[in-house]
Order: sequence, then structure tokens, then C-alpha cells
Amino acid sequence: MTVPVFEEYEPAPDCDCPGCVGQRRTLAAGGHPAAHGCRRALVLFTAAGVVLGGPGVAGAAQSPEPPEPTGRGRTAVDSDHEQGRRGPLYGGPLAGPAGVPAAPLPQTTRADIINRAKKWVTAKVPYSMAAYWSDGYRQDCSGYVSMAWNLARNEWTGSLAQYGIKITREELQPGDILLFHNPANPTNGSHVTIFGGWTDGTHTSYVAYEQAKPHTRKQSTPMAYWNNSDQYIPYRYRGVATATSGAVPADAYPGAGSFGPGAENAYVTRLGEMLIARGGKRFYQEGPGPRWGEADRKATEAFQLAQGWTSAEADGLPGPDTWELLVTGTGKDIPAAESAAPAPAAGPGGVSAAIPPYPGPGYFRPGQSSEHVTRLGRRLVERGYGRHYTSGPGPRWGEADRRNVEAFQRAQGWRGAAADGYPGRETWRRLFAPTP
Repeated sequence: MTVPVFEEYEPAPDCDCPGCVGQRRTLAAGGHPAAHGCRRALVLFTAAGVVLGGPGVAGAAQSPEPPEPTGRGRTAVDSDHEQGRRGPLYGGPLAGPAGVPAAPLPQTTRADIINRAKKWVTAKVPYSMAAYWSDGYRQDCSGYVSMAWNLARNEWTGSLAQYGIKITREELQPGDILLFHNPANPTNGSHVTIFGGWTDGTHTSYVAYEQAKPHTRKQSTPMAYWNNSDQYIPYRYRGVATATSGAVPADAYPGAGSFGPGAENAYVTRLGEMLIARGGKRFYQEGPGPRWGEADRKATEAFQLAQGWTSAEADGLPGPDTWELLVTGTGKDIPAAESAAPAPAAGPGGVSAAIPPYPGPGYFRPGQSSEHVTRLGRRLVERGYGRHYTSGPGPRWGEADRRNVEAFQRAQGWRGAAADGYPGRETWRRLFAPTP
């Protein structure tokens, strides 16, 4: 006998049948959406149709039933973002027929998308797949994107793609999304994040805005996510306004993706102009211009150091705080260059002990292998921070390297993100500084 194929079925918000009423109560109590409701009636009816050979009944099912979640194969991250199905805004009618985006799509800008996303971050909207925030959007990951994109209804990961254009990861800009829809278990394991910009020039991590337990968050996230990374697909909202000229329209921070190696846009030009106005003219032999260069990085770093920032806060890449100080004319100016640079300290035997150039953060990540990792490890051992090595140090970055770097950073009095075990420019400078 042919095994019937079942379709997941969600309760209509106005359905008064005992099954739908029971499912809505289950959802409100935090239960799984597949627990009760019309789905059970559909399953029984479909199964009966197969047994009895009723005409047209078997054809009612169109897609495999998502399996019930189990403990096996689930991770703590997966359980952080279960989601509800497509539905109307709370307190409002369903916008457009099911399966068809409302036309025309609402137009918006990247700045507006990020600003809407920030509202939930500021409010720390609690995660829920059954509750709705005061703006009418469901408090799960896809409801969050529906809100940020200003869609007319609450979508889910199985429908968001139709509102976007598939792009490459290299094309990501603030306001785009990274979408993972898991057809094997759509309501548990699927997820979507809002891209807020690259965290640095390596493009190995980005600022993610996302709705997950316990509440909306903004944090640095590995590209594309902590798990199932290779299955996240980038999309750009089809209603996003495109720039028609090189002019910078507003003072809002454009996102980290606008700066760094390979960036070329009007924001880079404006950054350079603001840095020159704050004392950074000496870094520019020409320009500034729209193509990011070493002059932009050095001038930005000098401005950040002038604020008293160190380590990752003074990496030469403008973040939201750097940008805000520049556009508002606040903070400290870049100090004038000293007339003569101090001579490098002498090492043993009077030999100059110049600090080796910092190679960049991309060399110190899982899977990376280079002479820079070996040099770092040897210096850690010399400084007395090599106790986590059981062999080596060697050229391949590993957990022993990270833990030794973390120990060194904590010895500097750093905590939190400043002591994450990944060497930034200030960690490198202090580690290789000549010792008495």
C-alpha cells in the first residue's frame, strides 16, 4: 500500500473547530506548531482517502510533512529560533492571497531597514513564535525580517525568498539577509539573519541582527552562521531603493561593508574628508577618493587612538562609534605628528628590536596556517604564556594558540571581547614590544 504524504496545516486565526482552538492554546503556551489542530484532521482524512480509494483525496497533499523535533540531531543554536508560519499582521487583515507577495512591494532604503532592525534590538523584544509585538509582527526570526523589510504580512523562511533577489556573499550590503530554510524540519532549524555589515576586511564575520532566544540581538557572527553555514543563501529585498548617484544621502552609518580592502563608494570619500578635517591630512598624499586605501586605514586608526581606544577598537576600520564622532564633530582630533620618531629599542647585544608588522586578523583563525602563527606562538612562549601548548608551536592556528593569546590579553587587564584569544593590532604590539 502506498504510504500517504501529509501536508503541514496551520490553524486559521478565526477557526473555532476544537483542533484549531487546541493548537492555538498550545502555541500560546510555547508548544510546537505541529502538535494539534486541523493538521490532525487532514492527516486522518488523507489516510482514510488512501485506504478507501476516495477520488481526489490523495492529491490534496503537496509536500512532505515536517518531522516532529527530537533531541537527536538538534543543537542549542537550532532550538534558539523555532518559528511560526506565514500569517497576517496581528490586529490586521491578511495582505494579499496566500503564496503571492503583495504588489507593488513597499519601497524602502537600507538605512530604514537597519533602523527598524535596531528598534527591536533596543527594545530587547522577547523571542516567541506565538506572540506579536506592538507593531503587529510575530516575535520570531522571520517575523523580525518581515518587520525590517516592512512587509505587509508575517512571512516565514519558506516564503521570504520570493520577496528578494538571490545575490552572492561578496555582494552583501546592510539590509540584505542570509536565509537558511530547512525543508526537512522547517519550523525548527531554519533561520534568517539581517546582514549589518562586515566586521573587518577579511569578510570572515559580519554584524548580524537576528531574533533568537531570549530576545533580539546584534552581534558579530561567523559567515554565514554558527552552524549550517554552507546552506545560508544571501537575498536582497526587491523593494530596496538603489543609489542613483555618488552622493551620500544621510549621516547614518552605512555599515562596515562600505569600508575595507576592495571598497569603493562615496562613503569612503566622505570618511577621508572628515578625517582630514580632524587632523589626518598628513596620511593622504592624494585624495581622498572613493577607493579604500592604506591612507584611509592609517588615518582612521590615528583618530581611534586619539580617543584612547586600543586593540580591536583601534583597527583602522570605522565602526558606528567612529562614524558618529566624525559626522557630529565630537571626540578628540588626531594629534600632530611628532617631529622625529623615537629610535627603536635595542635588544640583546645592542641589536634593534623593532616590532614586526602586524599581518592582520585573517591569519589567526581556525584552519589558517602560516609563519605568522609560528612567530606568534614562539613569542608567547618567550613571554611565559605557552602553557597550553602540548607540542609546537607550529604554523597551524589551533585552540592552544587561542588560549595562550587569551591568557596574555587577560594579563593586560582586558576582559570580554578584548580578551577573546584572537590577536589584534594592540595585542601584537604589546606581545612583541621589547622586554626589559
